[in-house]
Amino acid sequence: MDTSLDQKALAAWLAERLGGRADLSVQQISGGQSNPTYRLDYGAARFVLRIKPSGPLLPGAHAIEREFRVMAALRDSDVPVPVVRWLEEDAGILGRPFYVMDWLEGRVFSDCALDGVSPQDRREMYLDTARTMARLHAVRPEAVGLDDFGRPGNYFNRQIARWSRQCRESTSPAIPELEDLTAWVTAHCPPDDGSTAISHGDFRIGNMMFHPTEPRVVGVLDWELSTLGHPMADLGFCVMPWTTAPEEYGGLLGTDWQARGIPTPEDFVAAYQAQAITDMALTPFHQAFALFRFAAIFVGIADRARSGNAASEEAARLAPLAERFARRALDVIHDRVGGVA
Repeated sequence: MDTSLDQKALAAWLAERLGGRADLSVQQISGGQSNPTYRLDYGAARFVLRIKPSGPLLPGAHAIEREFRVMAALRDSDVPVPVVRWLEEDAGILGRPFYVMDWLEGRVFSDCALDGVSPQDRREMYLDTARTMARLHAVRPEAVGLDDFGRPGNYFNRQIARWSRQCRESTSPAIPELEDLTAWVTAHCPPDDGSTAISHGDFRIGNMMFHPTEPRVVGVLDWELSTLGHPMADLGFCVMPWTTAPEEYGGLLGTDWQARGIPTPEDFVAAYQAQAITDMALTPFHQAFALFRFAAIFVGIADRARSGNAASEEAARLAPLAERFARRALDVIHDRVGGVA
């Protein structure tokens, strides 16, 4: 039985919202590097609880409130999301804010190899991920009450400034490759083209829930980094596996991915563009920016591992990936690995 949550307080909180008491079973779900996640069995009902981690947090980090808001806004859209039920911002209940959503049956894969499925299904799962992203970017923020979900315009400039600042303020040792990459993306940031979409911020295979038996996405998970952003930021991030290795958060580089049925990055981008509302091209900048931002995120993971409040026991092992992703971005820039553009 999981003891990291006050189960007595949680059971009382659920009883108040569901109109009656029932037996509560709590089980932590592995896999997250940020917000601890739990399966709740409350009588015959099943839910998922997402809660902020304990300990000191960076300003704006672990934004479960944003997760709740964007999934609630997208509930009646063409974007598949779990049904969110309740947001509890009172830290007095469980010591930290949290929210509860319905349990969603499906398959979540820990890496991009999608083990255990046929090559035909594997290809379709990738292509449906691309189509799902296009449907997300087609949702107009103002139509679902998210017009104030972020600052429109100058997304890349603002993101570069944000993540550069986080790296500068980090307690981890400096990474020369990341410093070089920061200088490159800063110097090569394209002029703002005015494109604004609901950006997931971590759109990848590992955050897709697929139907239990069919090769289609039934839920997009982990919206902590969502905002109003540029659609090419999500797309650049989602093609990252083709330029990273399996030990680098489950990439495809160096594996026989084509024999497994995985489409080429060009086919993936084409599937996105076939349903996208614009015809913008994915460029090496977008790919390098995605790797830069992911490297900066792993700098934060290293900091949390050092302070002892990372959500996953694997945080210390994953922390060195900041340097690896920075190197991969420099390879993309100098065309030493297969990119899309």
